[in-house]
This record gives sequence, C-alpha cells and structure tokens, in this order.
Amino acid sequence: MDIQLTYKKATENDIDYLLDLRTKTMVPHYAESDLPTDRETTLQRILYEFDKACIIFLHHQRIGLLKVNETAGKTEILQLQIDPEFQGLGLGGKILKNILAGAAEKGNAVWLSVLKTNKAQHLYTSLGFKIIGEDEYSYFMEVENK
Repeated sequence: MDIQLTYKKATENDIDYLLDLRTKTMVPHYAESDLPTDRETTLQRILYEFDKACIIFLHHQRIGLLKVNETAGKTEILQLQIDPEFQGLGLGGKILKNILAGAAEKGNAVWLSVLKTNKAQHLYTSLGFKIIGEDEYSYFMEVENK
C-alpha cells in the first residue's frame, strides 16, 4: 500500500473532529489512570498549543492529529493521535520516523511524554526512545541526536 500522509493546520472548524478523536484515543488511558475525562478537560487538552496542531490525512481522509514544538536543540512531540480505525497499519511509526529523521538533520533531541497506561510506549521504545524520567502518570522519553 502506498502510504500518502499529508498534514493541514487545524482550525476551529476541526474542534468537533478533534474532540471525537481524543475521546476515542486518549480518554480510555486517562480513565485507566484515574485522570479527568470530562468534556471540558478534554477540550482544554485539545486547545493546548493549538497553534501547532495539524490534522493528519491519509489519501485525503482525516486519520489523526500531530502537534510538534521545535526549539533550538529539541523537537518535542506534544501530541500524536491516530484514529483507532487506522491504528496497527504502521502510520504512527512512519510519522515518528519522519520526525526523528528531520530532528537528526538538525541535531535535535526528540522528546515526548506518554501515559504509563498507553501501549504506544512500546512503539516509542522500538524507535529508540529511552525513558529519562517519570511522574505518577507518565514516562518522559527522549532520543538524542548528537
């Protein structure tokens, strides 16, 4: 299958889609971690760094969300969500590999956090992310590119 992923900056018109996406992808992990799952909290998480939000498209169909923050020496993956209907196809890995390659060209470390209840941490580990810290709910992971 020829995977053609494209990205479009999210707008206010995408909020309903993003609420649905986040409800499907993240609310179960928040619930398992005994963290708030109400609509207002979910909306706040969507609006966090919203200027960096991009809708991910596969062959012109919305399949997820990506938020990345780049600073000098660091690329931070703020949010990556793939609709469950499209999980297991290697799309998350492809997106992460592209981010890692771009960061490596710049010499940037790549950083993210993942809930301890989220099985995506296994994907991150397989791509070279190492746990560099944790709190009660999350692991903080990094790939160094020096």
